[in-house]
This record gives sequence, C-alpha cells and structure tokens, in this order.
Amino acid sequence: MSRGRGWAADDGSAVAEFVMVNGLLVILTLSVIQLGLVLFIRNTVVDAAAEGARFGALADNSATDGIARSVDLITTALGPGYATNVTASTGSYLGHPALTITVQTPLPLIGLIGLDNGLEVSGHAAIESLN
Repeated sequence: MSRGRGWAADDGSAVAEFVMVNGLLVILTLSVIQLGLVLFIRNTVVDAAAEGARFGALADNSATDGIARSVDLITTALGPGYATNVTASTGSYLGHPALTITVQTPLPLIGLIGLDNGLEVSGHAAIESLN
C-alpha cells in the first residue's frame, strides 16, 4: 500500500514532540528552581529580621545592636548585597512596646538578577525592661 506525503504523514513528528516537551520541562524545572531561590532568600531575611529584633529588644541592647545583628546574619547567609537597607523603629505591636527591624532586599526574578528593594520584611520583638 502506498502512503502519500500529505497531512496524514507523521514522519519526523517524534523529533518535534521531543523538542516541544523537553522545552516545556526545562522551563518548568527552571521556574521551580527560581521559586526555591526566592523562598530561600525570603525565609533567610525574615529570620534575620526577627533575630535582629529579638537581639535589639533585650534589656541591655539597643536598636543599633539589632540592626548590626540582622546585617551580620544576612551578610553571612546571602552576601553583602542583600543587607544594604536595614532599619529599626520602636513603637507598639499588638499593644506592647516593640522593636521592629525592617529589611528591604533585592527580589531575584531571573537567577540573582531582579528588583532592587523588591522584597520588604519586618521582624518584631517586645522590648524588655529592668523595671
């Protein structure tokens, strides 16, 4: 039986399907890796902000000590480019006097390239006193 070379022929379709499916799998894999990187950076910065707030809220420490602690933790874990904008403020949080450490850091979108100050997180801790 003779086969025509029209729309019914499927010669070479396996190669085309292989390329299309592998292209989608590569994009999906890279997207999951990028999401993991963003979550790692976010979780690290959140932990550093909370730890800096707890450290700075101790009775014998100040807000400057909390900022220094947060900067040290972020620099150690991620690098100095992620610890450039760390601030502290005092106020009320849930009805108690509290120290708030706020960190603004780059948000990576493609690899480590992303938006400057695209991610902002805060850590809160109740201020201790000796009274």
